[in-house]
Amino acid sequence: MSKTILTDLDIAQSAKISHINDIAAKLNIPQDDLEYYGKYKAKLPLSLIDENKVSKSNLILVSAVNPTPAGEGKTTVSIGLTDGLNKIGKKAMVVLREPSLGPVFGMKGGAAGGGYSQVIPMVDINLHFTGDFSAIEKANNLLAALIDNNIQNKTNNLNIDPRTIVWKRVMDMNDRSLRHIIIGIGGTANGIPRETGFNITAASEIMAILCLSKDFADLKKRIGNIFIGYTFDKRPVYARELKAEGSMAILLKDAIKPNLVQTLEGNPAIIHCGPFANIAQGTNSILATKMGMSLSDYVVTEAGFGADLGAEKFLDIKCPVGGLKPKALVIVATIRALRHHGGAKSEEYNTPNMDFIVKGFENLEKHIENCKKFGLTAVVAINSRFGDTKEEVDYVVKKCAEHGVKAIESKGWGDGGNGTMDLAKAVVEVIESNVNNYHQLYDWSLPIETKIKTIATEIYGADDVTYSPKAKTQLKEFEKLGITGFPVCMAKTQKSFSEDEKKVGRPRGFKINIREFEVAAGAGFVVAIVGEMMRMPGLPVVPASEGMDIDNDGNITGLS
Repeated sequence: MSKTILTDLDIAQSAKISHINDIAAKLNIPQDDLEYYGKYKAKLPLSLIDENKVSKSNLILVSAVNPTPAGEGKTTVSIGLTDGLNKIGKKAMVVLREPSLGPVFGMKGGAAGGGYSQVIPMVDINLHFTGDFSAIEKANNLLAALIDNNIQNKTNNLNIDPRTIVWKRVMDMNDRSLRHIIIGIGGTANGIPRETGFNITAASEIMAILCLSKDFADLKKRIGNIFIGYTFDKRPVYARELKAEGSMAILLKDAIKPNLVQTLEGNPAIIHCGPFANIAQGTNSILATKMGMSLSDYVVTEAGFGADLGAEKFLDIKCPVGGLKPKALVIVATIRALRHHGGAKSEEYNTPNMDFIVKGFENLEKHIENCKKFGLTAVVAINSRFGDTKEEVDYVVKKCAEHGVKAIESKGWGDGGNGTMDLAKAVVEVIESNVNNYHQLYDWSLPIETKIKTIATEIYGADDVTYSPKAKTQLKEFEKLGITGFPVCMAKTQKSFSEDEKKVGRPRGFKINIREFEVAAGAGFVVAIVGEMMRMPGLPVVPASEGMDIDNDGNITGLS
């Protein structure tokens, strides 16, 4: 008899879902504090954040090895771990990022977990959700419109040199055709012609600002600090000079509030903001994390892609800004990923091979070593998949133990919280042992080149860093702008420690090349763009959208 294979969408749509009032009640949140978006979603007021409770809560960061194209399941493990913590009697919730429509309709898919470790309503979360991305997009593009209006206006002109404008428009979709464009053509009534482009919304500075703002006043201040470009007499221009911060903040009045939903097992989940980790800082908002820590004893959160990107940015940017100190760090690995990093081709990913595992373990080993540089001893979650063998799993457990690290099989995809109780117990044991003493990797006051070299050599394992002529010129400009004391947000491929995605495993003997920089003065960091990375992705040859449909009754298929 054939066995029916359920998709993530099947599981999510057939699940019993509680009214959001019931989820809020578990957190002792009064119904009057909820701002409803239907029956299953609500926004939470910032007044619920309590710094005293934040200091007593236990923050758990989930990251991963360098991923294969299909991903290794950080979100699935994060949700499963949360359900597992609740199963062993802990008051826990998960705090995640919002999905971007780019990956949803592109190749990677959504970001609501998988199997029996999902957040629901999955379709809503993966699509427009509560409109936060739209608000971010509109605020960003309002500033772009104000800039072009100012250079067109003869009576109220800041004397901005159009050639120096660095602010780009954004859109929440993968569209490579918008990377480099010319606007303002069609005559004098249609603006000043100039070169510009689009970034994807997840990589926008407004997204970063929303993630790092501590309150609404801080949000407005950061928006005002956005660097636009230079005047013809070489004076820097900021968004506050266009009186833009008030109107932009109005568009973000609801987007700044975290969103409450639930896991399949009815445990609370907060989802807020959604920067990518390869081209942005890759973590949810400080406000969302602190909201979770104000409401629960244990908060599980994730940082995008591999730990060389998301975890590094979480620990070097988000934690110092927010005053956060994680008590535990989980590294997600799959046997499939270790085969990949050991040299397996895509057609060999599901074929047991100890030679691949032995070689591929070097990638996980480097991430374990990197965590210790932040004062953190990781717990490794082996995200269980069909086709894993006992021999392969036992090898990973044994090798991790040699590094003083526990490796636990995580079976949340197939068994929900019941499959992650062992992982939950291991994480609690690490927290209660007080072995972790988090500290950031580098001092923000160091020169930008020193900070980049520290990340490149210590975290990536590079021999050195090189700079293009454009990047060198920009570094001199940063000194004049007085932004050398900012942390660095690296934009690098997620597929490798190096800038060459084909160099899997633990590459050695390579250099990191900085092609150019982008200034995020409002967010408070400098973006260093490595190699050929683009801040506007493109669609694959066969985008995921081709497999999606909706019928007359509103039933959706193909969404993942």
